[in-house]
Amino acid sequence: MSGVTRREAAAAALSLPLVAAAARPALPVVEITTPMVPPRWARMQRDLLEAHVAACRTFHAHYFDARDHLRVVERWGANDGPDDAIEAVNDWPHLHALGGSDEILTLYRRAWEGYLDQYGRARTREIALGRRGMLVREFPPCIDWQHISEGLSTFNLMGLSTPADRTLRTRARRFADFYTGRDPAAPNYDPARRLIRSLFNGSEGPLLRPATPAEWAGEPFDVSRFRMEHGERTYEETLGHYAEYGDVVGDSPLNLHSTTLGLNAWMLTGDARYRDWMLSYLDAWVARAKANNGVLPSKVGLDGRIGGSRGEWWGGVYGWGFSPVVPQTGKREDRNRVPRAILAFMNGTLATGDQRYMDLWREQAAVIDAAGRRRDGVLETPRMHGAGGWYGFQRGRYDLGGFERWYMTQRADDRAAAGDHPWLAWLEGRNPGWAEASLAADRKRTEDRTAAVARDPTTPTTRLADNPLDYNPASVTALIQQTQGGLHIARPPWAPTSPNQGGAPLHARLRHFDPVRRRAGLPPDVAVLVTAMDAGSVTATLVNLHPAQARELVVQGGAYAEHRLDAAEAGGARVPLGARACTVRLAPGCGAGVRFATARYAASPTLSFPF
Repeated sequence: MSGVTRREAAAAALSLPLVAAAARPALPVVEITTPMVPPRWARMQRDLLEAHVAACRTFHAHYFDARDHLRVVERWGANDGPDDAIEAVNDWPHLHALGGSDEILTLYRRAWEGYLDQYGRARTREIALGRRGMLVREFPPCIDWQHISEGLSTFNLMGLSTPADRTLRTRARRFADFYTGRDPAAPNYDPARRLIRSLFNGSEGPLLRPATPAEWAGEPFDVSRFRMEHGERTYEETLGHYAEYGDVVGDSPLNLHSTTLGLNAWMLTGDARYRDWMLSYLDAWVARAKANNGVLPSKVGLDGRIGGSRGEWWGGVYGWGFSPVVPQTGKREDRNRVPRAILAFMNGTLATGDQRYMDLWREQAAVIDAAGRRRDGVLETPRMHGAGGWYGFQRGRYDLGGFERWYMTQRADDRAAAGDHPWLAWLEGRNPGWAEASLAADRKRTEDRTAAVARDPTTPTTRLADNPLDYNPASVTALIQQTQGGLHIARPPWAPTSPNQGGAPLHARLRHFDPVRRRAGLPPDVAVLVTAMDAGSVTATLVNLHPAQARELVVQGGAYAEHRLDAAEAGGARVPLGARACTVRLAPGCGAGVRFATARYAASPTLSFPF
């Protein structure tokens, strides 16, 4: 044949089959046929996924009984309450969705169902909020969203692996409707003023009076029998921890975490009313920040006034001015949780592609930086604000949420706010050993925690719900960063993101599926390493470690297909894709570096598989 078209030349360079339009498969196909010596990082990825199977099995066998109930003393409250119980399997949904064994999926689904049963049956005696169950209608009846969101860390990620599960969809609708105003038994939301009526809320509605220390701390118990994660030595100190936690009436930025329920219900069902509620509530807070000199207020009264009847925009539990006394020391500790609300604004950008939700955080940082001071020639900026103005100064510019802001915007002028981290240094070509070092660290963490299970001195009668968290073997940070170019927003804060909060959806540049087994995650023998990313592209090395068998994987743009893959580039050739996902066929023992040109947030997110 004489004459070669540009499309044919590009296809040949990437070994892309040319298929007639009528016969083209649903997804564009990329074939990789270049032999590659198996990289060490690739084998380490596969080994880490495999190591989790025995580790999770050991953990589950030790801490869960035959009913899949957690073997702990069940208590109500914020210290060691129901949310901590299901956090025992934090990141297990990530493990399966990354390509881990189906056994892990089975185990965490069993743990979730056991949790709903266990804490639905558990009752308080002296605290009215929990007398009908520590879960009512499979949800916390009335508590704060710092802890509700932590208890949703598993649920909000289950759709990554089982989006067609009818029970999951039913629960997603029910949970979201506790906050949309649709459920008369849970009148949490005021649709006229677009606010949630109390920091304490849930399936039985809002608490419209000051919260008592006991409602935060739980009922009296013998503290000496247990390992107290917060260091209290007596029940009186546990109560004292919450002595100043009464100001809960009215809306709080922490309630914005409920938007993830709307996002999840929308992505699972396609019902746009959940998206519309989420954005309406979120936009109300955007307007409040603009009306408050660019700073997100931490208190909104029932009448919709910023700061409530006192006009103190910094007020409320976990607000800008919240520095309660620590009973063990008698000193005040700053506990401003407003920065955690950034997760909801990330939801807004994920849902719409609109970066104005990130603009708010940039503008707020500028206001706080402007309130800075210099001491001994060093810049200090505040983290707190009270009746006397800004306080709680720390060295440097205000950078809380800066990492997330940069990740969402990929703007050069946001890069400084992200600070430095070994992963960022890797992406910028400054840390060549990071891939193997981070996988080795996660493998060691998994092994160390599994070994520690056998040495755990607690028993079912001396173990609180938050104690097993220290033994959870799931170690997914490196895998999320490497294979997906994604954020691991985690609790506890050993991941490189600042919110330190559970319940967040996945934010990723790529996500992978096994089209042969029709499931989420990398297929057997396949490894992926994201090596660079910017506003318009993500570059990754894809490799098939099997020397004799070909492998197929589906590469999707974004965790929820929110990023469009416009083209695949390798060896100087560029092949148009124009799809949310593509199929990559890897010949035996072959691999290649591919740059995917992307249009970020170009499509509405969905949890539906791309098959």
